[in-house]
Amino acid sequence: MDVTPTTPEGVPLELQAGVGSPDAFRRLYTPHRMAYIKGERPAGQECPFCEIPSLSDEDGLVVARGETVYAVLNLYPYNSGHLMVVPYRHIPDYVDFVDAETIEMALFTQHALRALRRASGAHGFNVGMNLGVVAGAGIAEHVHQHVVPRWGGDTNFMPVVGGTKVLPALLGQTREITAAAWKETE
Repeated sequence: MDVTPTTPEGVPLELQAGVGSPDAFRRLYTPHRMAYIKGERPAGQECPFCEIPSLSDEDGLVVARGETVYAVLNLYPYNSGHLMVVPYRHIPDYVDFVDAETIEMALFTQHALRALRRASGAHGFNVGMNLGVVAGAGIAEHVHQHVVPRWGGDTNFMPVVGGTKVLPALLGQTREITAAAWKETE
């Protein structure tokens, strides 16, 4: 009798010698995220927040553009609709903002809340900045504010046990829906 473990579809699981008995968990490997986790960028690549404004809205996942800031979907979202409000200026800290940036950042954050409520029916939000590497900023040299939609019951075992986040739509689709809602709430 063959005791090789398989997936529910009957595909044999890859066994690696010397690592113990296989468990019942499936693994979702996302090696492309390792560069993000390590804060690595290809040689010569500028700050992504400085590069995004030069892209089309679709290619850059830009939801809206202002005079001093823009709103962009997070490429690595915590939840569907997770966006960021980012100043065009490459500055590392909120205290470095000029008044116009401070005001437009606040107004864009308010607008993001309205647009995401309209687009997704979000029940609540996490809004904030991680200032500095030790505070969890993935791109610490260019300040940005996160706006993360939340829904009752949106937490489950997947991120904790599986290290996986389930998102109901592709980023391009989410950008289209959110950008349309942004215009409708202007």
